[in-house]
Amino acid sequence: MKDKVNEIKAGLQHFHGSELFFQIPLIRTRFTDGIKYLADVANCFWLVTDTSVIGRSLMDKSYFITIDFKRLTKEEQEKFGCEAIITYGDGNDLIFEKHRYNVTDFPLDELRLYFIDNTLMLPSEY
Repeated sequence: MKDKVNEIKAGLQHFHGSELFFQIPLIRTRFTDGIKYLADVANCFWLVTDTSVIGRSLMDKSYFITIDFKRLTKEEQEKFGCEAIITYGDGNDLIFEKHRYNVTDFPLDELRLYFIDNTLMLPSEY
């Protein structure tokens, strides 16, 4: 598992800007080639869909949405009753929503994404 995590982290370092956009037709949002890479190697299309749906719903609160995935420690899991939390904010410590995930197979312990102008992207692609 650690090799897979290292492979994903190393691969994500190669994305700067984006020349290619993919669309989720049902909700009319886009995502970058870095997000496509992440979804493919981490098998996390659920993350792309969930964060895009919530990000779009928050666009009236802020043009710039930060999305932070965090796998909880064992102690935090017992305290909060879930394995991971995704926090949506404005990047200036204002939190709009937190979503709990009881179970996740996402390989990374932490990840930050941006949702801007109906587009989900890696911070390095902003």
